[in-house]
Amino acid sequence: MSEIHELLVKIKRFRDERDWQQFHNHKDMALSVVLEAAELLEHFQWKTKEQAETYAAEHREDISDEVADVAIYLFELADNLGIDLKTAMEKKLEKNAKKYPAEKAKGSAKKYTEL
Repeated sequence: MSEIHELLVKIKRFRDERDWQQFHNHKDMALSVVLEAAELLEHFQWKTKEQAETYAAEHREDISDEVADVAIYLFELADNLGIDLKTAMEKKLEKNAKKYPAEKAKGSAKKYTEL
């Protein structure tokens, strides 16, 4: 059993023990991903790069919890939609490699349409 599959089993067990699947429709799961991502972002709001690095080191567990929340909702949403997350990520990395060839994109923050 893959590590991703093992995590999905744990996520679904947690959900099902609480009878929450009824609330986990695609729209609400997508909203939850965004809401949790916003909570993650809140940790860094109004901080300089240096302040954010210091804050992250001092609040690692809180930030880790928010990252985990985003991942849990994302893993479940992908599963609910029948998307193999590992395969989807691998395909997306291949697409990104074509859009952002290393020889053009290295060291640049430009969008692929500007390279």
